[in-house]
Amino acid sequence: MKKILILLISTLTLTSLHAQKFGFIDSQELLLLMPERKTAETEVQEFAKSLESQLAAMTSEYQQSVENYQANESTYTDLVKQDKIAEITGLEQRIQSFQQNAQQALQSKEQELLEPILQKARRAINEVAEEGKYTYIFDKSMGTLLYAEESENIISQVKKKLGL
Repeated sequence: MKKILILLISTLTLTSLHAQKFGFIDSQELLLLMPERKTAETEVQEFAKSLESQLAAMTSEYQQSVENYQANESTYTDLVKQDKIAEITGLEQRIQSFQQNAQQALQSKEQELLEPILQKARRAINEVAEEGKYTYIFDKSMGTLLYAEESENIISQVKKKLGL
């Protein structure tokens, strides 16, 4: 009986030495709690409003050109009609191009403002993981791995197996 108890205790001790500690976090919830996110969100919204006002001005110019053309079409010569149609077509193309560029600019602005906040959150997660001796930290909101203890990386064994 004593031998079984000693064997059981030593097995439990060895198992606990190699026990893996898992944790999880909802990164979306964390970001919502960070005051920097609110500031970044406000700045992105202001940038979006400025782009929208520029687009509205371009759209207004386009509509005025179309209305002007329709009102005066009967008085235009063929050459003037072609010129006005080319002008309206050019405005349409400018609007489409602006919309595409504005969308890209908005995404870039959002990325630029959010990246430092995300880095701050990642650093805090890594510090908590190391201090708490977690092996893995998962993101509940996205189903991804946020932290993995480097000792769990098996790339060297796989490379050896593949002869790389």
